[in-house]
Amino acid sequence: MSIKDFIIVKKLGSGSFSEVFKVKRVSDNTEYAMKKVKLAALSTKEKENALNEIRILASVVHKNVIGYKEAFFDEQTNILCIVMEMADGGDLEGKINQAKKLKSFVKEDKIWHIFRQMLEGLVALHAEKIVHRDIKCANVFLASGGGVKLGDLNVSKIAKQGIM
Repeated sequence: MSIKDFIIVKKLGSGSFSEVFKVKRVSDNTEYAMKKVKLAALSTKEKENALNEIRILASVVHKNVIGYKEAFFDEQTNILCIVMEMADGGDLEGKINQAKKLKSFVKEDKIWHIFRQMLEGLVALHAEKIVHRDIKCANVFLASGGGVKLGDLNVSKIAKQGIM
């Protein structure tokens, strides 16, 4: 795989050393989220975190954790690309900000629905002894069908002695 196998549809967000895009794979028009990590700007520890994210994503298959598809390194740009399931409903932070802007409320049953799925995602991670370590609204992704998925696992750790 290479970057040439994907068409960038739009930018979804950015962090200090990475950007996330909605992409479409050329071969079958399937949409994914692609995280592009600029390796040249990273410290050794941050590079380890990026590789750790790939390992953890690849090891967990659960409906409430963003699905890993593939990863590859683009030598021309020195960018690590992580291809993941696309949650086309945005993130929880965006949903909250939209409600604030409209001066509206998210219904309580919807909040419980989201919270329950977040917990199910955490249970799945903890069953694999994975600690997310960065739970926040921007890392809770919403699918158009009502699904909720935990993502952005780059600072996650595998607990050596289990999780209490």
